[in-house]
Amino acid sequence: MYQLLFQLLFRRMDPERAHRLAVGWIIRAARVPVLRTYLAAFLAPRHPELRTEALGLRMHGPFGLAAGFDKNAVAVDGMAMLGFDHVEIGTVTGEPQPGNPRKRLFRLTADRALINRMGFNNEGSAAVADRLAGRREVFRTTVGVNIGKTKAVPEQEAVADYVTSTERLARHADYLVVNVSSPNTPGLRDLQAVDQLRPLLTAVREAADRSVPGRRVPLLVKIAPDLADDDIDAVADLAVDLGLDGIIATNTTIARESLGLTSDPAVVAETGGLSGAPLKERSLEVLRRLYTRVGDRITLVGVGGVENAEDAWRRILAGATLVQGYSAFVYQGPCWSRAVHRGLAARLASSPYATLAEAVGADTRKPV
Repeated sequence: MYQLLFQLLFRRMDPERAHRLAVGWIIRAARVPVLRTYLAAFLAPRHPELRTEALGLRMHGPFGLAAGFDKNAVAVDGMAMLGFDHVEIGTVTGEPQPGNPRKRLFRLTADRALINRMGFNNEGSAAVADRLAGRREVFRTTVGVNIGKTKAVPEQEAVADYVTSTERLARHADYLVVNVSSPNTPGLRDLQAVDQLRPLLTAVREAADRSVPGRRVPLLVKIAPDLADDDIDAVADLAVDLGLDGIIATNTTIARESLGLTSDPAVVAETGGLSGAPLKERSLEVLRRLYTRVGDRITLVGVGGVENAEDAWRRILAGATLVQGYSAFVYQGPCWSRAVHRGLAARLASSPYATLAEAVGADTRKPV
């Protein structure tokens, strides 16, 4: 049904407009008590064997929605209704900003991929904090908050900008993510360098502790797939040294070569971050390298090119405790999370592992 709708409607529509339309439908459905109960029963059936503990939190399962879909925390319950075990909102910046000029979102349908140069368009941390504070939870889900740098803020003031967002948002977050890996904010990826990342993460950790004195808010960092291997190792070592709670691997890529892209070359040439199926092998490679470096000392979140249960399972075996997706939701629709959960449950049942926790990193730990 969704595939027909995609072909007849969404594929012919501007991607950003289609996104707004879909989000609107999801929000409206989640506001209707009988309808949302029915949809959740069908789209989000629980699999007790998939229950996951990560970041000191208990979740219905390991599969969540990556940041970027719900930038302003308007559809948290709607996405939980669709079966996502955690919803990461954002990226949220210290100040509201419109993002980059349109057109800024492109489909590579033949490659099951997207290119975006949205530029952190969002309502700002004050508005998003107010929305989260006033939220009446309909469906229990874990809410992550992803924060980034306001474009107009100079690089030398980036730490203060992140701290502002942390002070406003940490109390409403089940976990907090520092995004230094989007390619669409000038200079942002420079913050991945360890000499700049250390003071940034230290300041955010201190701000979170000040803002929420009665609870430790888990802190993660999201990295790019385009980092050199030595830089990945350096970030991993820094995360352990700082007592960081996790690393999300990975964000979108600026690469185009060697990805086997078959879509219109004019679209492929658009600037921005590429996500979706072509990213899966590099994202998996980064995840394996991180797990080899940090083991089970911190939580790893695998994202990038996750299309189905097999992709999610491979990431768990590679070292991810949690798995996220976004781009495939555009192409597969509202039953996507249900299919991933069913497939994961089947793979766990046929595996030698009694629990998902036992499976985490199993392939990476095997001797070569």
